[in-house]
Amino acid sequence: MKTRKTMLRAAGAALGAGALAWLAVGGGTSATSAQERPAAMTAVAETGPGYAIEDFGYPDADRILAERGITLKRGDGHIVLADCTGGTDLLELWSRHRANDRVCFRVTGTTGYLSLEIPGVYAARGNSYSTVIDMTTGTEEKSFDVTRNTWTPVGESADDQSRDFTLMEIRTSK
Repeated sequence: MKTRKTMLRAAGAALGAGALAWLAVGGGTSATSAQERPAAMTAVAETGPGYAIEDFGYPDADRILAERGITLKRGDGHIVLADCTGGTDLLELWSRHRANDRVCFRVTGTTGYLSLEIPGVYAARGNSYSTVIDMTTGTEEKSFDVTRNTWTPVGESADDQSRDFTLMEIRTSK
């Protein structure tokens, strides 16, 4: 008998709390138009949350461009800019763009893709991944296979006319 009374009291309390919540949200009002609704309700009901759309844009690309002169566009997140002094198995590129500046990337996952622009790239040191880099000079496009774990001449150092090349894409696979 005592258990039954306790259950009835709990059910009554739950119903009462639900009714109060319904009234607090505005369910008990007869407001139907946007002008009659409270401002807080209008904002939530009519705007709703935005959509999260992944554009695969490189994080902090504007800062990296300003600091290092490297345009990082988009990728799959498996090729990321890395500190050349901190780590092993890095993909390393040499560029004449900023006084023979070297640029390193860490590769993760089984495949990777990065769209970027680094002018004046002339050498690449591969890592443990199969790597192909796409470069342009003027209107001509060229692809170079980067040898694993060793230096590969690319761009002007592999061109019979020693033309200046810009690195445009990196693709890797395990």
